[in-house]
Amino acid sequence: MRAPALLASADEAIAAIPSGSTVAVSGFVGSGHPEMLTLALERRFLQTGTPTDLTLYYCAGQGDRCVRGLNHLAHAGLLKRIVGGHWNLAPKLGSLALANSVEAYNLPQGVLSVLTREIAAKRPGLITKVGLNTFVDPIHSGGMLNARTTEPLVERMQLDGETWLRYKYMPIHVALIRATYADPRGNLSMEGEGIISEVLPMAQAAKNHGGIVIAQVESIVDQIPDPKSVRIPGILVDYIVTSGGLHHDQTFGESFIEDFVVTSPGSFTLPVMPESDRKRIGARALQEVRAGDIVNLGIGLPEAVAMVAAETGRLHEFTLTVESGPTGGVPASGLSFGCSHFPEAIIDQPAQFDFYDGGGLDIGVLGAVEIDAEGSVNVASFAGRFAGVGGFVNIAQGARRLIFCCTFEAKGQPKFVQKIQHVCFHGPTAIRNGQQVLYVTERAVFELTPHGLRLIEITEGLDLQSDILAKMEFPPSSASQTLDVGKSQAAKSVPLSPPLMHNTCPSFSPGRGLG
Repeated sequence: MRAPALLASADEAIAAIPSGSTVAVSGFVGSGHPEMLTLALERRFLQTGTPTDLTLYYCAGQGDRCVRGLNHLAHAGLLKRIVGGHWNLAPKLGSLALANSVEAYNLPQGVLSVLTREIAAKRPGLITKVGLNTFVDPIHSGGMLNARTTEPLVERMQLDGETWLRYKYMPIHVALIRATYADPRGNLSMEGEGIISEVLPMAQAAKNHGGIVIAQVESIVDQIPDPKSVRIPGILVDYIVTSGGLHHDQTFGESFIEDFVVTSPGSFTLPVMPESDRKRIGARALQEVRAGDIVNLGIGLPEAVAMVAAETGRLHEFTLTVESGPTGGVPASGLSFGCSHFPEAIIDQPAQFDFYDGGGLDIGVLGAVEIDAEGSVNVASFAGRFAGVGGFVNIAQGARRLIFCCTFEAKGQPKFVQKIQHVCFHGPTAIRNGQQVLYVTERAVFELTPHGLRLIEITEGLDLQSDILAKMEFPPSSASQTLDVGKSQAAKSVPLSPPLMHNTCPSFSPGRGLG
């Protein structure tokens, strides 16, 4: 008869982590992170100097931009290597990478999420086209972030005459996961969690590699009555740490919101956005979302699309999804991003990325930091920081139609530049794959063509030369005709072609563009 999982304190359980092991941590942004466990691991290292030389493996970059989440683990000596999908909410990890203090890799969030299942099954890695021709492709940097990082984790390969990437297998020895309830045999359920993430494959991977699984739960219950609600079988769990509610907020933004775990037939009210560039961009992007579409909205500026849709009564026309697993409802924002208000369903993150990677998204609305003449986009690095790509690469490559939303400039610095710092989306590859792509700003709208960016709309009242072309480091592909007209030519007098995907927004000159 198997021994049940041990009920232990966080310090007792963490003491079982051996030096040199690979530690996988579950969660998404501010949701589902086992805060009590990472806090205890930091405490043990600072008090005893052990464990050392850990490899940290995570998919979604859990943190609060300050001290919580994976920021607890940002200590040279404790970590030898970091393999992660997103870095922006754990800036202390980013500081280690930029200082060349640890080996550091940034790989797509969806790849790492699905790769966890391959590791659990001891298969030779994940073979996919996600990441081709971006900075995670080994013909560029292979996702390696500093000089200290030299071991390739990604390789190009040919199968049936096509080019693929293989993200290599790596063992996982320890899984730090979180659930809501545990029964006496260690079975775990997640009734109070807004996401599921990849808790099951992480636990399976650690168990199959002879390692340990430590689960933080809110409390112990006598029985979990519905076996289908058990997300992690007790046979996988070695230690259970009860939080009693301490360090077990539903997200780093909210202690608990029932909206995130129930389906409601009623409507959800979003605040009305004040008039702003952000709202104008969201309204223009919304014009491209069609009735019946399956949609993903990125974090940040793309969230304005949902707010404008709510204000204009269009939220019911399409289905919003989040890469973390929710389908339907309205995605939450800030440190609760990853959850959704009144979702229709919540699946695990690897399954959601299977759907995205296979072309299930009708349209993705994403942010952009830099854009070049061929339509390639950087979202990974800016202002001296490395934020990482998160789920951007999967979504941008998988969606049939794409809208990149950004302001035209950032504090006077151009966003349309000759050379971007990291290629996170490759424009020429999108053209070859038949994707339709728009770039929406408060000043102008561009479409992606085989010849690069083409200006198709400008905000009425702006001067084409001084307000747009002079603030770009390259001319749009069809701008040469316009430049011949004269530098003082007003934008509204330039004949425009129809937009790429849908009707124009009244905020922009309807039916105007560069012919």
